[in-house]
Order: sequence, then structure tokens, then C-alpha cells
Amino acid sequence: MRVLLAGASGAVGRPLTRQLIAAGHQVVGISRSQSNAERLRTAGAEAVVADVMNRENLLGALKDVRADAVVHELTALGTTKMGEALQGTNALRTTGTANLLAAARAVGAHRFVTQSIVLGYGYRDHGPRVISEDDPFAEPVGGKLGEAVAAIRATEEQVFAADEIEGVALRYGFFYGQDRMTDMIVNLVRKRRLPVPSGGGYANFIYLQDAAAATVAALEKGRAGQAYNIVDDEPVRWADYLDTLAAAFGARRPWRVPSWMLRPIPYAHAMMTTSMRVSNAKAKRELGWAPAVPTYRDGIPLIARASR
Repeated sequence: MRVLLAGASGAVGRPLTRQLIAAGHQVVGISRSQSNAERLRTAGAEAVVADVMNRENLLGALKDVRADAVVHELTALGTTKMGEALQGTNALRTTGTANLLAAARAVGAHRFVTQSIVLGYGYRDHGPRVISEDDPFAEPVGGKLGEAVAAIRATEEQVFAADEIEGVALRYGFFYGQDRMTDMIVNLVRKRRLPVPSGGGYANFIYLQDAAAATVAALEKGRAGQAYNIVDDEPVRWADYLDTLAAAFGARRPWRVPSWMLRPIPYAHAMMTTSMRVSNAKAKRELGWAPAVPTYRDGIPLIARASR
């Protein structure tokens, strides 16, 4: 397939570009800068320079491009302060998705894979039950977290409702690997500036290369109108994840604090106290995919070795 990839220079986009090319697909990466466009060309992809948030600019840049599929991997996370990053990511999931659907029609694409996230199930303690794609997404509520859930829902709803487009949504867990967000967390852990409230809730992670591999599989095999949870095989408490990260980098383990102490940092409080155990069984069954890095215990040593 000829694939138009938005976010080709991002955390998932870089390994995804390599894996798509290795699988025999042609990649046309969208970049906001000439420097990133040149890096994409060096990696064997074609590249166009455009701003996905500006529909006129985007469609103009794509006027001579044809593609069979569009993959939306854009977020603003790890690029700026968290509050601004969340707002930017919300916009990319709402307006950005709408603009990329217009681009899909313009280039003749018939498939569209969009990035989603398991946090769409809701920022809360989901208890011990295992969450599957049959579980509903949370209803949006007020505040910044409600806005985030609404944006996550919006990207999926737009893609599933698009005429003459086979839409697939990938509900990723938390990314980790060789990326800026992981580097930021490692830096906070080293400085003991990332306390954990009473062990923290259960979180679901996915190694970046595994996220990319799942995306290739979804592009090739995903059923239209379906969502897939893309997480590894073992949900983990934040305390265990961060303790393992600290040990791998020779740092002391994070402080344990009562959860109320994180309330002045609302997003950190919500992340650390949200607890969910998410199943990847559907992705394994329908996409023929399984994580090569099945747990955080396998992935964190890879990060530590790569940093030396």
C-alpha cells in the first residue's frame, strides 16, 4: 500500500516508517519542517511539508499525492508543557482528524487508521475486572480530563462515521522506549521528583516498536469500524514500573506519598490514581500481532542499555 503518514517524525512515526517500508509499503510522511522531511527521505520515505491543523495548507501540499491509506499518529505530548500539550493533542484529535479525513478523500485513500488511547475508558479506578473493546468509552465530564476524553472519542467517532473510508482505531497504552517522554520520566525519577501515591493504580504500557508493529498489522488486517487495544501482556502498578525504572538507571526508588498530596498537580494525580487492566486479546486474535516486548520487565532494560 501507499501510506500517507501524519506524525511520521514522532515517537511512533519513526519506527512505524521503518517497519512499513520493511513490509513493502510506500510511505509519504507529513512533516511541519523541512529538516524532518529530509530525515524522512533519508529513511527511504517520501515527504511533504504541511500543517495538519491548517486544512487549506494541508490539501495544497497534497495536491499531487495519491495514497491508499492514511495513518494518524499525531500528538503534542512530550513537545511542550503538559497543559499545553494536552490542549494541542485534543486539537489534533478533533480538528486534526477532520482535516486528515479531508486529506484522505483528496488523495484517494480508502483506509484510515487513527491513534486513540486506553484512557478513553475513563480516568478512574476500574477495579479488578479486565477491560476489553466491548466496554464503552467514558462519557465526557467537565474540566481538562473531560476535554481529553471527549477528544479521544471524537477521533474514533469521526473515523468510523466517514463515508467510503474503512476506519480503524488503535487504543494504545502508555508508550515507552527511546523517546522524549520516556527521557523526561527517567529524568524526573533520577531527581526523585515523581512521587507515587500509595503504590498508584494499574497502568498499561506498550513498547514503541510493538506499537508500530501493531499499527502495520492493523493497516493490513484491521476490520473496518473496529477498535483494538494495543497494550502489552501485563498491567503494572505505577510504583512497580517506576521502581524498576529507577533500579535500571541506578536511581533511588520514588517517594511514596498520600494521593491527596498530588492534587495540586491535577494531571499527575489523575494518571497515578486511574487504575485499569486492559486486554490485548482482540488485537492478538484478529491482527495476528503480539508484543515482542511482553512486559515492562523486558522493556525497561532495553531502554537503559540504549541510553549508555
